[in-house]
Amino acid sequence: MRTRISRWLLAVTVAVTAVAVAPTPAQAATYTPSSNPILFVHGWNSSATTWNTMISRFQADGWPSSTLRAFSYNTSQSNATTAQQVGQEVDKLLASTGATKVDIITHSMGGLSSRYYLKSLAGGDKVDRWVSLGGPNHGTSSANICFSTACVEMRVGSTFLASLNSGDETPGIPTYGTWRSNCDGVINPVDSTVLSGAANKLAGCVAHTSLQSDATIYGQVRTFVNP
Repeated sequence: MRTRISRWLLAVTVAVTAVAVAPTPAQAATYTPSSNPILFVHGWNSSATTWNTMISRFQADGWPSSTLRAFSYNTSQSNATTAQQVGQEVDKLLASTGATKVDIITHSMGGLSSRYYLKSLAGGDKVDRWVSLGGPNHGTSSANICFSTACVEMRVGSTFLASLNSGDETPGIPTYGTWRSNCDGVINPVDSTVLSGAANKLAGCVAHTSLQSDATIYGQVRTFVNP
């Protein structure tokens, strides 16, 4: 009997040890020295502060604050102009971290300027992974009620989008991922976000302005940029 008990205790000990050593999915996605710094690009009528929740979560998972950069820009100007700022911010992040590539996470209209940067400003060589959260990649009817240059560019069938989406929608080296929600409420149609050649995910019922702060989406995005 004592021998059986000893064997049982040994088996339990081995099993518990194996569970403790095996990394959980969350652990597997935490920061490592090979993780890329991340640039965050907000959408129309917003600012860098929209990323506060997501940035704090990345920091909690080990990303140094120096590797996480968000910036604000004039959301009325052309996305082509903002794309130049995206390039400047990428270069600043690479210079300050010593990294060779960055990941870019975008919300809404931020996806358009960053895609322009990748396609038309030779940014692809500097970016590893690109994320669009509720991006109007093929336009949205919501843009019909505003009249700035950026809004006109977001309209379904705009000249800007026709050029941006011509040929390969996911060009170059970067790996592309998109998240969309059936409850978005701003991007109409919802499938406007989908890009040919990207990993396209349906986020469930999440409001447009909550895509950056939703905990489930954060976990999926973190794993996507840090596999």
